[in-house]
Amino acid sequence: MKKFALFLTLTLIGLYSAGAQETYRFAQRDTCELYLDVFRPTEGSQTQLDSLQKPTILFVFGGGFIQGERSGEWNRQWYKRLNDNGYAVVSVDYRLGMKGYKVKKGLAGAMKAVDRFLLSQEVGVEDVYEAVAFLSANRESIGIDTDNIVLAGSSAGAIISLAAEYGIVNGKAKGLPEGFNFKGVMSFAGAVISTTGAPHFAQAPCPVLLLHGTADKAVQYNQLSVGGKGIWGSSWLVKDWEKKGYGNYCIYRFKDSSHDVAAYMNYVWDIEEAFLEQNVILGHARCIDAVVDDASLPRWGQLSMDDIYSRNR
Repeated sequence: MKKFALFLTLTLIGLYSAGAQETYRFAQRDTCELYLDVFRPTEGSQTQLDSLQKPTILFVFGGGFIQGERSGEWNRQWYKRLNDNGYAVVSVDYRLGMKGYKVKKGLAGAMKAVDRFLLSQEVGVEDVYEAVAFLSANRESIGIDTDNIVLAGSSAGAIISLAAEYGIVNGKAKGLPEGFNFKGVMSFAGAVISTTGAPHFAQAPCPVLLLHGTADKAVQYNQLSVGGKGIWGSSWLVKDWEKKGYGNYCIYRFKDSSHDVAAYMNYVWDIEEAFLEQNVILGHARCIDAVVDDASLPRWGQLSMDDIYSRNR
């Protein structure tokens, strides 16, 4: 039961979610319409730091690429914290590429499904880019500064977020304003999926915050690949960045934690706030590699890929 409770938490079903402050349709796809919600900073909150404007947080929800909701109640608790601290939030839809796809059990089943996982990552990135383009085209009417956006994601949303930055630094981002990059990326249990070998960041990414459980069995913490196809997680990414001299990232390794970390947005605000203020707003190139061993953080039980995709079978 604990596994399914965690799954429901991470997919953010949001049975008690209320309406957003503002909702806009940003894309019409063949199979669906995509919307985004805008949540403005709380009245009276501090929207600047040292006379510098705080960024908008563009959030991509989790749910294994099979389900989830952009503004479920669990997410909205975090949005309110951000709003109360002077940050605007935009939450976005994306197409769910694994919905209805049958992933067979075990490692062999997961590896066989890598091509479909890659497709899910790619369409998610495409939809995030489209949301940015929409906000840019409607900058005056909506009032979101697209030159000052931090992309954040949980689980599948974190995979999309890291892949979105990967596309930008490798010159493969289509549909974005010329010269665009995010001011930062916050990844809650994310990775990069590839079918052509280990991901190669051709240049340093924007400031990145990585939070990952060292015992995560749903999204690989290090890397898992066969024949150049697989998933490269937070630990592998920072090893690669360190070798290349890319020094503007913070990784927090939650000792013996599972995929719980994907739902830690409301529990580690001190880490998030320090990253947003120091790395993003003030522009300090901090490089932090820390192990977190905190018994006060919640644990809902181990969650594996089999647990997630058993509902699709």
